[in-house]
Amino acid sequence: MKAFVFPGQGAQYTGMGKELYDTNPTAKNLFEKANDIFGFRITDIMFNGTEDELKQTKVTQPAIFLHSVILAKTMGTSFTPQMVAGHSLGEFSALVANGTLTFEDGLKLVTIRAMAMQKACEAQPSTMAAILGIDDEIVEQVCKEINDIVVPANYNSPGQIVISGSVTGIDKAIEELTKRGAKRALKLMVGGAFHSPLMEPASKELYEAIKNIHFSNPTCPVYQNVNALPEINPERIKENLIAQLTSPVRWTQIVKNMIADGATSFTEVGPGNILQGLIKKVDRKMACASA
Repeated sequence: MKAFVFPGQGAQYTGMGKELYDTNPTAKNLFEKANDIFGFRITDIMFNGTEDELKQTKVTQPAIFLHSVILAKTMGTSFTPQMVAGHSLGEFSALVANGTLTFEDGLKLVTIRAMAMQKACEAQPSTMAAILGIDDEIVEQVCKEINDIVVPANYNSPGQIVISGSVTGIDKAIEELTKRGAKRALKLMVGGAFHSPLMEPASKELYEAIKNIHFSNPTCPVYQNVNALPEINPERIKENLIAQLTSPVRWTQIVKNMIADGATSFTEVGPGNILQGLIKKVDRKMACASA
């Protein structure tokens, strides 16, 4: 079975989508439609903006969504998903790819989500950190022991987890996890504590937007971040999208479940190949466990 996966924030780079715009009329029309919807030329930032301009949450998320969705729409008969998944923001791209959301509604929700998340980030200093080379259970236990907001945010692959929370909480967690044997524990250059309780205000704003958007029956299951399970019910998809902002991304389990359900190939649709690297790590770990 063919699985198509869609990246989230962090995959962006200056020049993303420019070749598509220059060489494919369908892509150009969709990019220009997005420019009209925004009321400014987001393509100018995508194609020629500085790193600082492109990494703003309110720009990054719509930009990655556009690149991913427009790329999928120009793949023709080679785009035949039998299952889809997206990492964080990428879940919205996946929902356009499987027909749950229209291009316009997906773009609207992503924009609202990005602005709400940026506001939440600005309301309280917060950050995230990558923790490498230590069991997930130890990371979970350390987070529970710290008397500050700090939680597991992204289960990316075996031995690679991202934590999220207040600046103080992250500092304490880095110190303790280093003592307990983490190979690396380093802060990430992000706007704030995504997928943590600090995103609750953004979750409420997203709820108000999502409840007024029509979600269609998808053409294939989407494996959702909050529980790593396949879903085809539009109402449950909505509920899981809202919960996603304050819940961890269970990418490791998503990949395991997709493989267990018959995925024989994974195609990453969007800028970069971050997810392919994570999928290979999960696949290798599963192979070793069954050997």
